Amino acid sequence: MIGALEFRDPALALLLLLVPLMYLLARRGGGVVLFSSVQIVPVRSRGLRVRLAFLPDALLAIAFVALVIAAMGPRIGEQFSRIQREGIAIMMVVDRSTSMQALDLDPERTRLDVVKDVFERFVLGGDELRGRPDDAIGLVGFAAYADTAAPLTLDHENLAAAARDLDFARVRGEDGTAIGDALGLAVERLRESPARSRIAVLLTDGVSNAGVETPAGAAELARSQGIRVYTIAAGSEGLAPIRVQDPFTGRMVLRQMPVEVDEATLAEVAERTGGRHFRATDADALVDVYAEIDGLERTRIVEDRMRQFDEYYGLPLAAGLLLAALAWLLRASVFARSP
Repeated sequence: MIGALEFRDPALALLLLLVPLMYLLARRGGGVVLFSSVQIVPVRSRGLRVRLAFLPDALLAIAFVALVIAAMGPRIGEQFSRIQREGIAIMMVVDRSTSMQALDLDPERTRLDVVKDVFERFVLGGDELRGRPDDAIGLVGFAAYADTAAPLTLDHENLAAAARDLDFARVRGEDGTAIGDALGLAVERLRESPARSRIAVLLTDGVSNAGVETPAGAAELARSQGIRVYTIAAGSEGLAPIRVQDPFTGRMVLRQMPVEVDEATLAEVAERTGGRHFRATDADALVDVYAEIDGLERTRIVEDRMRQFDEYYGLPLAAGLLLAALAWLLRASVFARSP
């Protein structure tokens, strides 16, 4: 507790330099009786009253010290911190077309499985990713059509569960890559958020070939709403291994299938909205991409520090007044001086 003691006006401690002077002036403050000769003054031994004659003056000096300490304002402060977190609204836009079955990001897992795993770590934290506990995050999945898999939410456990449920387009008419529609849907969801910072993270492995809205039109809509778009081109180009069913044996076999991603369009979308474009050709590179986005878009934290003080000037003030009164009483009675 003593370690936390501080003074409101510590400069007043300079007044303590006057204590010796006050004591000396008090000692000289008595009256003087003149004798024609010291020989006529009876000589007696020094009694207790004489030996303690300095006491009122010492008490007065101590009282002055106490009053100076009271004036300095002794206090003990307790510090409080109030942290305000201003979260970011993030819509994750994930391609789930059949080309996401390719095994080039990880030889044991499809592109979509890798993306879902990294997405979960981006949201909840893990390995190189710190998680986004203060951000409202939603999820749009798309192939030929775009759907909201999860609205903007702080319930990240359910959001991760919704991401794990994403599956490939199973019906031929549902397959395709509607980048413009997916981004447009994400922008509509972000428009509803009161967050000051709103972003969309669009991941695809293909070329826009379905939907009504063009990627450029969706990008312009995002730009008009102040929404930054980060685009990720996932996977390799050219040929990628994909598990397909052999029509003759019914067994799943690996086939090299042609794949193509429109990086030029993705880069244009990101540039137009003030975001950035990334390329991830394996699982580690995808983690690095999300880690970089994680570092670029962080929750704004404002910390207010407040101090609350308990004042302790009352004790030295009371002590100083009592000592001054006691010194005056002693000087007026027991240690009275001749006028």
